[in-house]
Amino acid sequence: MTPTKIRSRFWKLPRHATLSFWLMISGISITIFFVILALMTPALQQWQWIQNPTSFLNNAKHLPPSATNWFGTDSQGYDVFSRTVYGARAALQVVVTATSFSVLIGVFLGLLSGYFGGWVDRILLFLMDSLYAVPGLLIAVTLSFSVGEAARGIPSAAAALGVAYVPKYYRVVRNHTVSIKTELFMEAARALGASPQRIISKYLFGNVIQSVPVLFSLNAADSVLTLGALGFLGIGLPAEIPEWGYDLKIALEGGTGEFWWTTLFPGLAMAMLSIGLSLASEGLSEYFNPLQKQDTAKN
Repeated sequence: MTPTKIRSRFWKLPRHATLSFWLMISGISITIFFVILALMTPALQQWQWIQNPTSFLNNAKHLPPSATNWFGTDSQGYDVFSRTVYGARAALQVVVTATSFSVLIGVFLGLLSGYFGGWVDRILLFLMDSLYAVPGLLIAVTLSFSVGEAARGIPSAAAALGVAYVPKYYRVVRNHTVSIKTELFMEAARALGASPQRIISKYLFGNVIQSVPVLFSLNAADSVLTLGALGFLGIGLPAEIPEWGYDLKIALEGGTGEFWWTTLFPGLAMAMLSIGLSLASEGLSEYFNPLQKQDTAKN
């Protein structure tokens, strides 16, 4: 499928738009909103539209939402609005880095394992199945805790999350590769003397990569919540980087339910970004899976 056809598939409104299509549009719109918000945060602070998220000396503690502090202040005097806005920047940086890392490693290993088979496939399959059997949150917590406080940051958090998602991409790509490598066009390429590198890059990669965008957005939604869990446990990003999970930790430690704004806005932002990515993945699965699209149309 050429890039032009792929672009037309997304930009052309279907004649009978299904519910999954509108859910996908809603999810993509929510995600784009957070992306724009994350990109604009430095400019918003420079224009003095939002406060410095690490400054708390000029604010009183537990101020309710007002014209001065739109989302109020927390138990340490931080402006909740500025930290919620900057939290989107930190979340997207970690999510994009983690999922990109897992895609590169998982797809590469899946192609090698599925195409060559033999002892390479057995070793990689054993390692990935062993890693897949461990819950992703447990892997992320273990790696984040082992890094130590001095080395914590966006790269280390992204690596901790990315390792947990590598087996998912490996399994999908490996299974597709095993089913495709016996097709006639693959046999013809090998008969014509094509090298394994050329077969993998030209014939295999384009056929197995179609399901990866769906898994990418689904894992991105899960990584938002996992990053929040690490921050809530105090082993995520450093304290000087605004992050939604850490803000929830501060809110619960610093007050009771009467200060509702300290937990509502960071939690709502985390939930909205995760929901947006999940909705986008559900819609994308229909566009990248023709059989599912036909079944939806019949129903």
